[in-house]
Amino acid sequence: MHKVAVVTGASSGIGKACALALLQDGWRVALVGRRSDALQQTLAEAGAHSGNALAFSTDVCNDQEVASMFQSVVQKWGRVDLLFNNAGISLPHTLPGDMAVDSWRKAVDTNLNGAFYCLSHAFKQMQTQTPQGGRIINNGSISAHAPRPGSIAYTATKHAISGLTRAANLDGRAFDIAVGQIDIGNVASDMTERMANGILQADGSIKPEARMDMSSVVETFMTMAKLPLSSNILFVTVMANKMPFVGRG
Repeated sequence: MHKVAVVTGASSGIGKACALALLQDGWRVALVGRRSDALQQTLAEAGAHSGNALAFSTDVCNDQEVASMFQSVVQKWGRVDLLFNNAGISLPHTLPGDMAVDSWRKAVDTNLNGAFYCLSHAFKQMQTQTPQGGRIINNGSISAHAPRPGSIAYTATKHAISGLTRAANLDGRAFDIAVGQIDIGNVASDMTERMANGILQADGSIKPEARMDMSSVVETFMTMAKLPLSSNILFVTVMANKMPFVGRG
């Protein structure tokens, strides 16, 4: 029997790579994102597996849109076995006193409220379906542990995701709902090219940072996704080994 996954932020980057890996592993996958054209590109890259995918142009900040998306997934495939709560945004370097209220709210609406809306609807479906249960994987970040300079909104929301993970995992025990978090470091992509060239450090210096291949993230994610519901990886950090995270600086 095909398992059913919902992946938010599936139009690019980590979400796209993990959604394609799930499809290759035989899952049915709901691809969720704001940009329908980019979702269609993900479908195209799925190739022969695209018949097991559906694209949903959905703003996770809108609870009604999220509810409608989950309803459509269940109507089509009958259940939800996995949610990858991946959608999120970052903001330019901004000091706390210069943070515009609208920018703060945008980060909170997407990174925290949107994550909760998706988790809430997935949890309710997993709680009530037969057989009961499922898995929710939240995309945290290295910023769920340690901030970068000028990242107060992103860091605050990612710390909040850790609380969301712990509380939902505790509440999910009675229903065979396993909730975990993957905290991801620098991934090699066009968006992180500046990290290889030099990025602001905590001591005010500009230094290059190591990056890892996307395959390392995908392999870690798939290990979590394929565990039996009797087991859970509550938190895992995957990062370039030489990334400046555990040391002082």
